Amino acid sequence: MRDPSEAPRLDRLRRRADFKAASSGRRAHADLLTLQARDRADGVSLIRLGFTITRKVGNAVERNRIRRRLRVAVPRVADTNARPGHDYVIVARRGLIDAPFETMLSDLAAAFARVHKNGAGRAKAVHPREDKSDDPQS
Repeated sequence: MRDPSEAPRLDRLRRRADFKAASSGRRAHADLLTLQARDRADGVSLIRLGFTITRKVGNAVERNRIRRRLRVAVPRVADTNARPGHDYVIVARRGLIDAPFETMLSDLAAAFARVHKNGAGRAKAVHPREDKSDDPQS
């Protein structure tokens, strides 16, 4: 765990353009949520987070309950798993309403680990198997 004095500051995503940019980055799926991440590459050590909880998940009361639970859970997990200079969007699923808090924390930690694992998520470049120009067997 990081020293609290050196922990990067957490901030919220507010603009639609930032949410859309994060959606084009890496993704990691878990049972209770999907985590989207994007490296801003702007040199600022700020971690920005946003939540997407659609109406398909439930009515306003249920969506707000999920949002409140995520606001408590995310700083606990992001402290050790999120990387400075990244934007994250958490897309909630219905199961978050009544899932045990420890399960929510473990799903979130696993999603952070997968999104930062090398080769995870969407690739911007051509996938090596699709690029046959350097393949000696073709």
